[in-house]
Amino acid sequence: MPSAATPRFSVIVPVHGVEGYIRECLESLLAQDYTDFEIIAVDDRSPDGSGAILDELAARDPRVRPVHRAENGGIGAARNTGIAEARGDYLLFLDGDDSVRPGSLRAVADRLAETGDPEILLFDHVRTYADGTVEASNSAPRLAEIRDRVVRPADHLGLLRLFAVVWNRAYRRDFFTSGGLDGRGFSFTDGLYEDALMVYTTMAAAERLAVLEQVVVEYRQRRRGSSMRSSAPRKHFVIFDQYQAVFDYLEGRPGFDDYRTVVFERMISHFLYTLARPFRIPRTHRRAYLHRAGQVYRKNEPRGFTPPPGVVGLKFKVLRTGSYAAFASLKLANGTRETAFRALGDSKRWGGRKALKTYYAVQRRLPVDENLAVYSAYWGRTPSCNPLAVHEAARELAPHLRGVWVVNPSHAASLPPGTTRIAPATFGYWKAMARAKYLVNNVNFPDSVVKRPGQVHLQTHHGTPLKRMGLDQQRFPAVARSMDFDKLMERVDRWDWSVSANPHSTEHWERVYPAPFTSLDTGYPRNDVYQRATAEDVRRIRAALGIAPGRKALLYAPTVRDHQKDAFVPRLDLARFARELGPDHVLLVRAHYFYGADPELDALAGRGALVDVSRHPSVEELCLAADALITDYSSIMFDYANLDRPIVTYADDWEMYRTCRGVTFDLLSGEPGDTPGVIATTEDELIEAFRSGAWEGGAAAALRRAFRERFCVWDDGHAAERVVRRVFLGEEGTNPPFVPLAERTPAPTPAEAAEPAGAEPVAK
Repeated sequence: MPSAATPRFSVIVPVHGVEGYIRECLESLLAQDYTDFEIIAVDDRSPDGSGAILDELAARDPRVRPVHRAENGGIGAARNTGIAEARGDYLLFLDGDDSVRPGSLRAVADRLAETGDPEILLFDHVRTYADGTVEASNSAPRLAEIRDRVVRPADHLGLLRLFAVVWNRAYRRDFFTSGGLDGRGFSFTDGLYEDALMVYTTMAAAERLAVLEQVVVEYRQRRRGSSMRSSAPRKHFVIFDQYQAVFDYLEGRPGFDDYRTVVFERMISHFLYTLARPFRIPRTHRRAYLHRAGQVYRKNEPRGFTPPPGVVGLKFKVLRTGSYAAFASLKLANGTRETAFRALGDSKRWGGRKALKTYYAVQRRLPVDENLAVYSAYWGRTPSCNPLAVHEAARELAPHLRGVWVVNPSHAASLPPGTTRIAPATFGYWKAMARAKYLVNNVNFPDSVVKRPGQVHLQTHHGTPLKRMGLDQQRFPAVARSMDFDKLMERVDRWDWSVSANPHSTEHWERVYPAPFTSLDTGYPRNDVYQRATAEDVRRIRAALGIAPGRKALLYAPTVRDHQKDAFVPRLDLARFARELGPDHVLLVRAHYFYGADPELDALAGRGALVDVSRHPSVEELCLAADALITDYSSIMFDYANLDRPIVTYADDWEMYRTCRGVTFDLLSGEPGDTPGVIATTEDELIEAFRSGAWEGGAAAALRRAFRERFCVWDDGHAAERVVRRVFLGEEGTNPPFVPLAERTPAPTPAEAAEPAGAEPVAK
């Protein structure tokens, strides 16, 4: 642990909009075998749950020191805040979506000791991509040139060609805060491209620099969400001010002519790199950008500067003029970048049109129907889950909307009265998909669906992620072999809104589905019923299921195994378990919907040993009917916890499951917040849990309370209303406000709902 006064390292992490990544970032530090450091995590008034994650980690480990800024100031201001709080000998900077490789801090500490505490230590990094690709940097040859020496950076100009960021180096704090050529120290400026200014000025000021030829940082190349993908192109114009400040700093410094020349070449290359990316500088802003770039070029051009040879040098010369007309007329040997982008877009559009029906293509040219919403659940099954709850709320709160459901013919017979159905691959289906304003689903629509401008895609999801989802699945062959992750990301890119049940879900959806959707932190609409159902509802549902008054109903609902999808294979002897429970209990068995009918279940149900509820249309009703839930790794546990009734985890293959599928936390740890109640890993332990009464004892209730505090904070009975008001009615903010857990009254338990003695029984 770090000393109270002076830890070796202060790791400064600016935090803004990185809810899906910040936990992994900080845990990569906390897991280091070298422990003499502090983390100054600066919450730059992040609009998501990042700040709460910082506080959670700080409560577990005193090395995490969260600082919550009252106003958002940008990454430079956040880093300056962290520097002011730092106590370490050295400053390390790490972005909130990046991570540090194991053993890195010890390697950095050892190298600093070997080289006599230089002012700057450079180290290597890799770039990681959403598809799992890891790309080495081009730093290794430059670092190898220095190797075991301690040098003056200005005498080794090749070091200026390393990636100009502050997170691939360690700074001695006294140098950073009071050193430099003018003795006033360094601070970060506002706006983008602040790293370039810091890197080139500190390298000019330092007298002693060493290198570590080891990868320390894993730099995450995000698909979406980078600060460089700014919606305000003029923000990128700050690049001119940042570089001008570098040359102002170098002005008049003797012996820095060659240094200035290298920085100048790096600057112009950076200008061109930024210009070539339309998501930074769109066509409408290029004229002004080129004008400013030409001014900065001419003002700072070193005497006798010679542009690089070839096409790159030609770009330099044209940029120097600042002329948009000259740049627009520049034809490169392989075509302009703009032409390449345009051709790529055209190829995607035409490829999609060939795959779509002509009728669908025609319908997409007609006006969007502002009052039409298409709903679907579980790949065209019966209306259910979050989409159904949203639909029912929309009928009340947004009656101007017409809702239609995509339902496969095999499920058409079970439709609720009054449901408007469209079947997939019909004229009505393609017309609705082309014209509807709103597309609502708890899974993804087919790849053939094109979300046109003006349409709104609401992704409701259908569970809380215990198992790994999205891009995380790439690391697990049992599921990755059947998944096209490029296609998955194309589907995710259609989302506008992503409904979240709890902070845990939001954190994971943001990371494993990296796309520009907005998270709806509302709770799950399907769980509203758990706060609204009455005693009469509970009695009615139990009577319809044939559960006699006074019998305890146990719902057994295991999840699917990715390595065992062909048929339902019970993880326990259902006949024995039902027999051991005795006549006062009834076992409700719900196989996962991926499985078809099971002969063994049919036979056991026929003998009265259990009730097969696998095809029951409403899992919410089954939960309301049950006195307790028995499950393994199914997300039903998170929903059922809203009822505050006992949950028993039967996990006989935990090691196999988390190895094959991956998990987001240790369900079997027994720690508050991880485990919802009693754990059984064998059939005998499961039976004993019910014989002994442990399933509903005080210890189980305490675990359930902590589990609910972690996963049920938003499920207060108003989730569907929040979704409808935000998405369909455009109302801002959380409406209505969340009801605290302590103030909620879940649906009554079956015992609480029982008819008093002598009352008229409920008719079946």
